[in-house]
Amino acid sequence: MGNANVDESDLKILEILKKNARTPYTLIAKDLKVSEAAIRKRIEKLIRQGIIKRFTIEYELENEIRAIVMVQSTPQIPTPEISKKIAKIPGVEVVYETTGDYDILVIVRGTNITSINRTIDEIRSIQGVVGTNSTIILRTWF
Repeated sequence: MGNANVDESDLKILEILKKNARTPYTLIAKDLKVSEAAIRKRIEKLIRQGIIKRFTIEYELENEIRAIVMVQSTPQIPTPEISKKIAKIPGVEVVYETTGDYDILVIVRGTNITSINRTIDEIRSIQGVVGTNSTIILRTWF
């Protein structure tokens, strides 16, 4: 799963797909001035190497609340073990392991404050979580 074989063309492909994962291979090929087959092979290689982990969408609904939950954990339980448990909780969008005062950063989605609180309470109930700090996301800029 090394990045040793990633070149400038691969980085450009990743940049295009990050902006829009549904960009047709023909458009990427045109932009990079190569064949569609070359793009297809490069993307398959990036998937095989584990560089592209999944194709996903980002969305924002007016009747939805998102929050950032920063999690402190105890050294007695490995952070990856706690992160995996958090990732399985309904309402959790993404989990990042971080440096600094907090070991884990979680993005949470819910239809109201009650659902956000429920998710945070579930995060707090995981063995090894010693504290959280939460912030509601007001606006997203792309």
